[in-house]
Amino acid sequence: MSKSLKRVKAALEAAGEAVEILEMPDSTRTAEEAARAAGCQLDQIAKSIIFRGEATGHVLLFLTAGGNRVDPVKAAALAGQALGKADAALVRAETGFAIGGVAPVGHLAPVTAWFDPRLRDFAQVWAAAGTPRHVFAIAPDRLLAMTGAREADFTI
Repeated sequence: MSKSLKRVKAALEAAGEAVEILEMPDSTRTAEEAARAAGCQLDQIAKSIIFRGEATGHVLLFLTAGGNRVDPVKAAALAGQALGKADAALVRAETGFAIGGVAPVGHLAPVTAWFDPRLRDFAQVWAAAGTPRHVFAIAPDRLLAMTGAREADFTI
């Protein structure tokens, strides 16, 4: 088991979540791939979108429904700073995950996060579990509580 997957599993267990992490036969790098693999609606995928805060240089996490896109103007207003692209090295250094497998939990250090209200429209959502082939299902309210994210409107 990879270090990334172990961290996600440990974070879920520490929160008291009896969640099964599934290894999919195909990639779950994109929301479309993940929805196909999980057999769910596209918007049931909780995408972990990472930006770099231009003022702080640190990553910021926007958990959004699979079919939604982050509005950069709304997201920057929430973050209180301009947002830029977080390169692979920064994402790995601050979250411990590779792009395509960034989980909403199990980061190396606390990450400031926001949560798309659209995810609450479902009884369960699916999220990456630290690799491009592992996912888990969880109630959106539990995911929101575990991440410490703030619910906000930041999508187009």
